[in-house]
Amino acid sequence: MKAKDYKDLNVWKKGIEIVDIIYDLTERFPRTELFGLALQMRKAAVSIPSNIAEGFGKQYKKEYSRFLRIALGSCAELDTQVVISRRRAYITEDEFKQVEDMINHESRMLMNLLKRVEEGH
Repeated sequence: MKAKDYKDLNVWKKGIEIVDIIYDLTERFPRTELFGLALQMRKAAVSIPSNIAEGFGKQYKKEYSRFLRIALGSCAELDTQVVISRRRAYITEDEFKQVEDMINHESRMLMNLLKRVEEGH
């Protein structure tokens, strides 16, 4: 069954969950990171479901694929920033593992959707 709206996609829903957790975590970052790492993490997180939604609205599968690839890139960017956050001790090891798992799951979901879109399903 084909989704009628991007909000029906589990990959979009998972992206929104990632946004929520990243906003929660970055609220506790040092004030000096407000316009640094915290802002970059929020932008990368927001980019994931935003690009899924924008791609869904495109008429051509080539455009949809491009936006899904951008979302995938944002996952990699955010993953790197989460590693930095852990190394700086801005997040705990448990928080790090939770977010890493979510990002990895999202990346796998995006790759599967990308494959389906490119195969024309």
